[in-house]
Amino acid sequence: MKVISDPNQDSLVDRSLAAVWHPCTQMKQHESFPLIAIAKGKGAWLYDEQGNALLDCISSWWTNLFGHSNPRINKAITGQLEKIEHVMLAGFTHAPVVELSEKLSALTNENLGHVFYASDGASAVEIALKMSYHFWQLNGKEKKKRFVCLENGYHGETLGALAVTDVAIFRDAYGALLQDVYTIDSPDARKAKSGQSAEDVAKYAAEKLQQLLEKEHEHIAAIIVEPLVQCAGQMAMYSPIYLRLVRELCDRYQVHLIADEIAVGCGRSGKFFACEHAEIWPDFLTLSKGISGGYLPLSLCMTTDKIYRAFYSDQTRHGFLHSHSYTGNPLACAAALACLEIFEAEKVLEKNLIRAQDLENAFSWAKSDSRISYYRQQGMILAFDVNSEHIKNPSAFAREMFSNGLREGVLIRPIGSTVYVMPPYILSTQETMQMGSSVRNALNKTLI
Repeated sequence: MKVISDPNQDSLVDRSLAAVWHPCTQMKQHESFPLIAIAKGKGAWLYDEQGNALLDCISSWWTNLFGHSNPRINKAITGQLEKIEHVMLAGFTHAPVVELSEKLSALTNENLGHVFYASDGASAVEIALKMSYHFWQLNGKEKKKRFVCLENGYHGETLGALAVTDVAIFRDAYGALLQDVYTIDSPDARKAKSGQSAEDVAKYAAEKLQQLLEKEHEHIAAIIVEPLVQCAGQMAMYSPIYLRLVRELCDRYQVHLIADEIAVGCGRSGKFFACEHAEIWPDFLTLSKGISGGYLPLSLCMTTDKIYRAFYSDQTRHGFLHSHSYTGNPLACAAALACLEIFEAEKVLEKNLIRAQDLENAFSWAKSDSRISYYRQQGMILAFDVNSEHIKNPSAFAREMFSNGLREGVLIRPIGSTVYVMPPYILSTQETMQMGSSVRNALNKTLI
């Protein structure tokens, strides 16, 4: 390994490779697959050290909703910085965390009126899992210790969250450390056979869940789902009828429903919460990523008054025994409040209907491309699968597509053979059309 003696003599990329262990990365690949050193960002664009511009088509891992260096969010953070940057939330409180909790609760029509904070998505999932388990213990249901997750689902990479994640590469590496869970059929609409609809697939998957609950509900604490889109699972999309059926089954068999909206919440699906498409509310709902506009680490788990009241006791051991040092950080909450203000002041959800149509228009070419299957869209998420016979090297396709995207001036990050875009909510029609054209050019350079 190279040792840096004088940082000024080496590029930022060299210094990063020597000192930084990058996430979800085989570092050796960077010998031939160079890092990109980003110097600044503005709006939907990122700029490298040489001044080259990249259109951020994936919102920097699905977090950046309103563009880089957004004036309103910048102002909110700097204003809060002059007051208090951080204080522990155990025994203390502050205006930003109270206001954020109230606004989020109002967005659920008070169905989810209590908010517990963390720093990252996986931690929010851990909170929901632990809270569900603890609830049943407090209510004399000691056997309810196990969880149900969906085939091809993703909920994070800490051990609890990873246990309910069905992604082979992670399970293969760390499976021996994980709790046993029940993994059931995904309602992925791509499973539809000739003559079947997305609703048919959803109903079949719900029947499979019912069969499991009939036998094992006494041992099951909760089922966790990503509403409407299994994002890290190749952007698998499904009918909202599945959520309605799951809600009914959970009520019938006394099992909690956890909605992981870390990726699909905050307007990404077309409504602020993806569960709204099914007109249901879960027992727990997790948010992260876009809630702070991509500015600062922030996650949260929302739950009902019934759950909250179960922990309300004179006995400390009956409290929810979980904490994070930066829980409810004032700066992160100020960023989140600014994001909610943007949603309201700029009528973002209404305008996203037009942006979603722009997105469809920009990728209209993909609908008739014989190299592509399963073109699909849910709000501000658009994806398609590339047919294997057109891919030279399946194991290298995502990297090659990424590299060709950079040459075309777009940041994309395929998942296996699935190409997708999840852009910020600020693109002009012209920028959206440019994105569609550039992705097409990158695809043409990548495929046989």
